[in-house]
Amino acid sequence: MSTKKIYMDYQASTPLDPTVLGAMMPYLTTEFGNPHSSEHAIGWQANNAVDLSLNKIAECLHCDTDELFFTSGATEANNLAILGLAARAPKNRRRVLVSAIEHKCVIASARAAATKFGAVVQKIPVNSDGFVELSVLEQMLSEDVLLVSVMAANNEIGTIQDTAKIASLCHKYGALLHTDAAQLLTAENIDIQLMGSDLMSLSGHKIYGPKGIGALFIKRDIQGQIEPLIYGGGQQSGLRSGTLPVALCVGLAHAIDLISAKAISVERIRIRGLRDKLWSMLQTLSPMVALNGPEVSERHPGNLSVSFHGYDAHELIGMMQPNLAVSTGSACSSGIPEPSHVLRAIGLSGDQAESTIRFGIGRFSSEEDVIAAADLTRLALHKLACAA
Repeated sequence: MSTKKIYMDYQASTPLDPTVLGAMMPYLTTEFGNPHSSEHAIGWQANNAVDLSLNKIAECLHCDTDELFFTSGATEANNLAILGLAARAPKNRRRVLVSAIEHKCVIASARAAATKFGAVVQKIPVNSDGFVELSVLEQMLSEDVLLVSVMAANNEIGTIQDTAKIASLCHKYGALLHTDAAQLLTAENIDIQLMGSDLMSLSGHKIYGPKGIGALFIKRDIQGQIEPLIYGGGQQSGLRSGTLPVALCVGLAHAIDLISAKAISVERIRIRGLRDKLWSMLQTLSPMVALNGPEVSERHPGNLSVSFHGYDAHELIGMMQPNLAVSTGSACSSGIPEPSHVLRAIGLSGDQAESTIRFGIGRFSSEEDVIAAADLTRLALHKLACAA
């Protein structure tokens, strides 16, 4: 068996695409100017690079450049969307609805909005596949709802929501829709106009771009309703001050451009095929193997969330180190492991959640990786069974 280290944690982070690094290199070396230095040519060149990046992203997402704001990542973007709106919320719109399977930073931002600004936060239940129940959401909606936050593609179980239908319901009651779309571009292209989101968060390192950069789309007509989180020199229309990291902006734009190209559909089909092969192989390892979330044909093409009932996922992963990089279905808060709130929300027991491993396949995965990963999993299961 190969001793190659196999990376299958693509929902946690993706490798930096070499062409993205190539696009960034001039701005990490010779083109070092401050894009906000408006009095000399070196500053103009840096600013031009930022403008070109904004144009490229806007074209890919089908929005305008003045509706895009660079952030340090999706976590900051989610915080700005939720806390920024809550800080200026009218007294008659104080409710914030978040799906039960949101990323921890969305849930934490909503809690902070409750503490700091008096928001009333409620969780939207999901079904066993992780889909928001639209009928339940409509029952929860009323004229006092400020914001609904539903992630487009779930990072743990791969559920892809129908954001257009969710947006339509929200707008019927005058509520805004925020979408954490950090995982969506690796599954499908984004058309903000069709999706209907009022705010949308993106991340560079989830799409083969650099870490430390993301973006928040804010529909033009609601920008005045958002209080900044970061104050300073008034960059980015005053909504997010600070000197823009030109190289990271260029890298994000290049990554989005690459993953939005028409030819990328071939890549997604290849990744889906590898994912399906892995699932077929894992099912032969034990009768106690179960898929969490939607059927494979209905989820993110690179995602598998698998429970190995009767086994502890942390022990399984430990057995496969250092050869296979996968992750558990558990979140970790302050170093204290706890069952994944996502898996509990779709109806799994604590034991089932603790037996879950997430396999993530992506651009640089190969068929050999899939075969080796299944073999490593088989050996780990055998060793633990023998030790029991």
